[in-house]
Amino acid sequence: MKRSWNLDALYLGFNDPNYLSDLAQCESLKDKYNALMITHFQNYDREIESIENYLTHQIEDTKRLRKLAAFGHLTFATNSSSQDALTLKSKVQKVMSDLTPAKVAFKSWLKSASSMDDLGKSSDLIQAHRFYLEEMKASTQYMLSAEEENLIAKLNATGSSAWETLQSKVSSQLTFDVELEGQMQTLPIMSIRNLAFSSDPLKRKLGYETELKAYEKHAEISASALNSIKGEVLTLSALRGFNSPLEQTLYEARMTQDTLDAMLESMENYLPVFRRYLLAKGKLLGHASGMPFYDVFAPVAKVDRDFSIEEAQTFIVKYFGNFSNDLANFATKCFDENWIDFEPAQGKVGGAFCSNLPSIGQSRVLLNFTGKLKNVLTIAHELGHAFHGDRIQQESILNTSYPMPLAETASIFCETIVRNAVLEDADDDLQLSILENSLQSATQVVVDILSRYYFETEVFERRKDHPLSVAEFNEIMVNAQKRAYGEGLDQNVLHPYMWLNKTHYYYASRNFYNFPYAFGLLFATGLYATYLKDKAAFVPAYDAMLRATGKMDIIGVCALMGIDPTASSFWNASLEQISKDVEKFEAIVENRLSQ
Repeated sequence: MKRSWNLDALYLGFNDPNYLSDLAQCESLKDKYNALMITHFQNYDREIESIENYLTHQIEDTKRLRKLAAFGHLTFATNSSSQDALTLKSKVQKVMSDLTPAKVAFKSWLKSASSMDDLGKSSDLIQAHRFYLEEMKASTQYMLSAEEENLIAKLNATGSSAWETLQSKVSSQLTFDVELEGQMQTLPIMSIRNLAFSSDPLKRKLGYETELKAYEKHAEISASALNSIKGEVLTLSALRGFNSPLEQTLYEARMTQDTLDAMLESMENYLPVFRRYLLAKGKLLGHASGMPFYDVFAPVAKVDRDFSIEEAQTFIVKYFGNFSNDLANFATKCFDENWIDFEPAQGKVGGAFCSNLPSIGQSRVLLNFTGKLKNVLTIAHELGHAFHGDRIQQESILNTSYPMPLAETASIFCETIVRNAVLEDADDDLQLSILENSLQSATQVVVDILSRYYFETEVFERRKDHPLSVAEFNEIMVNAQKRAYGEGLDQNVLHPYMWLNKTHYYYASRNFYNFPYAFGLLFATGLYATYLKDKAAFVPAYDAMLRATGKMDIIGVCALMGIDPTASSFWNASLEQISKDVEKFEAIVENRLSQ
């Protein structure tokens, strides 16, 4: 099995004739769409023909543009020094900018067109894209003039987008000297961060201390990037008529404030439960009071072995098969066809992600796999994203963009499948390890996500007045961690630079990319409870729900599964499932400490 992914299904390289042809066609789209606007969108004499013509071109050109964008993004992700990848990202950005006037013109025309209900009765193509068209039509209330939208698109390439690229490039290439096994080694930042998962407490502490020192090297760069990005977001959000970036985020996420409020209220009410887990884990690791930040990811059980990549595949496919053969076969395909890039490397971005590629009907998964059980669960998580992409690829490419809160549903559901299946036949040591990994992940997704939400809210508030210093970013982050973690962590050993290593903060188009993870965890937890009640009926309903995520708002998608996301009772029920795991964990810890 190859350790790196294969991108040949996209292009064979930056000299591939297909790549050069697609790029040339995309770079000529501006003239094509300008002509289309003149021909079809000056009046309303032939509404159906005009809309069908636009949709047909959009489907074809979106496939090509996304294919190019994915090739640049994925190449950069494993080689952030690639100038070809950076050049391609810039060219795609320019094409998107050049298409802005035509897109604005179409939206303006669509605003006064007949209702999509009426037009859809006479056109299957319009009916299939009714949600897409209605969403475009509704968005005109926040749209600026064609000239302003065009200017914003052009300035974005040298503004927030450029800052995002710079921060990603600098942080992924960051290295620092560290003494390990009696030798000084220069390690990439992800290898340093991975020391947090070591079974050696001295290495965990060393990794934490080295990480903080490494981040000091380019904190000013990241602060400049974050100030510039958040400043741009505040300016544009206000210009478009939103009361805040949060209101804009909720609108773009197809989510209501009532839904967010209900979920956050439940999360805050259950914080004491998560703090109990942290205190119990701290006791097991020898900490009398709150746990220091460097032990948050510490293993608490000695599992017999680490996992090789081949063993991880067998493990995941086996348990996916308990849910459905479709899921197991799909996972096998991802492994066998080299859709996954596994191991850490210098110049490779940190963390893990899945990029769905509807243009070619595939996905690619990036990992930083070190053989730990947590890494195996991460594979299951990312393959959940890929499975979501596989289900939704049965739809038109214009119906494949789903909102952030729903993006984490399938991934966390797949992770839950593996975790719960293993727990059923695990020995005591493996059971403790699985349970701890699950609670560790849930704590990140509930407690740490709350800290990130608090942090970003405060950053936006202060950024209205002035650019923030590194010291201010650190202060806000530490205060946010204290508010979320409380007595669960040692208040004197927190992580002031967490704002620097979370790339989500630097996405100008994805603000508050934090609460969607909590939504995904709690929604998936609730779905899993439903699955256990009637497994046979659940699987086809689940598939249908995943397919619908690109053409419904969150209320509508939840309704397909009989769920009301504005009711605190739903979120409480999901959190109560996690609370039961905390009780099990506390009992195991007390038993071990008493021996």
